[in-house]
Amino acid sequence: MTEAVNLRYNNTVKPDFFKELSKRVNNYFKSNGLTKQANTEMYIKTVVLIIAYFLPLMLMLTGVVQHVGLIVLMWGIMGVAMAGIGLAVMHDACHGAFSKNPSVNRIIAGVMHIIGGNTVAWKIQHNILHHTYTNVHGYDEDIETDGILRFSPTQKLLKHHKYQPFYAPFLYGLMTFFWFAYKDYTALIRYYKKDLLKTQNTTLFRSLMQLTISRLLYTIIFIVLPILFIDMAWYYTLLLFFMMHFIASLILSFIFQVAHVVHETDFFVPADNLQLENHWAIHQLKTTANFANNSNWLTWYSGALNFQIEHHLFPNICHVHYNKLAKIVKETAKEYGLPYHENRTFFAAIKDHLSMLNDLGKGIA
Repeated sequence: MTEAVNLRYNNTVKPDFFKELSKRVNNYFKSNGLTKQANTEMYIKTVVLIIAYFLPLMLMLTGVVQHVGLIVLMWGIMGVAMAGIGLAVMHDACHGAFSKNPSVNRIIAGVMHIIGGNTVAWKIQHNILHHTYTNVHGYDEDIETDGILRFSPTQKLLKHHKYQPFYAPFLYGLMTFFWFAYKDYTALIRYYKKDLLKTQNTTLFRSLMQLTISRLLYTIIFIVLPILFIDMAWYYTLLLFFMMHFIASLILSFIFQVAHVVHETDFFVPADNLQLENHWAIHQLKTTANFANNSNWLTWYSGALNFQIEHHLFPNICHVHYNKLAKIVKETAKEYGLPYHENRTFFAAIKDHLSMLNDLGKGIA
């Protein structure tokens, strides 16, 4: 990957769009006397999801839940809660959108470690590379899979890609398990070589030590203790641990992928002068799609990432406000003759994504 700092946007293209949009969004908060950060709804959600994640584990470790069927259910609930924490709690904090206080954001972002992730690796891959260079070949690591999958028409077509609509969901289910097992280690080393660790004010040694300690604690809490205290063969416990990750990974993967790898979104390759053709904000509109904006439960659970356009334009605003901002963004985009992509339901978005994978695998997209 080329050093991201060298890539530039052509901010001379309709520069008034984002200025006007930002003005309208700021006026919305000012006229309604609202903060852009978390509110009571967000605080309650944070507590509910963390309890939903830890309570099943405590019930199993203390012997309150002993029936095999209920134990399986507990691990399943933990998988759903694990994804919810990643989507609706950690995500905002990593973007600095949970609180005006950086220390609070840092503490809340730390919950990522209790779901087997790493904040340093996440902030570089997601905040810096994905958000800044969405769907840009060679820069956005969210669409880079070393040829295992073809997420973009700019990537090389290989023979096995024609089967990717069938094997992609299985690979999606492995995402967080691979993060936990080894990917974060390789990511930190890669970012060190690309001189990106300095963006998080850390060193390779410090980041690797923090990752190792957090992984050790996570392993003790979610693998060792369940094996010791849950009345079940150790290999069944490991299988259920894997199931928890598989559930969380499927949810996380589909919610993120249907926002960027669908037929409506565009993909870009930088020009020889390392300049992209659009203004940054226009680029976000062209590469991002909303879905299921009328679903209150999905908006609550997913951290309003079904309003992905609003999130990409205003990642520093807490997601509890996105449903209100969507009308402003959509109307402003229409006034300036800009696209506003959306799928009516989550299932329609998944269908669109799998269809896109099929077309990419056949070389017709």
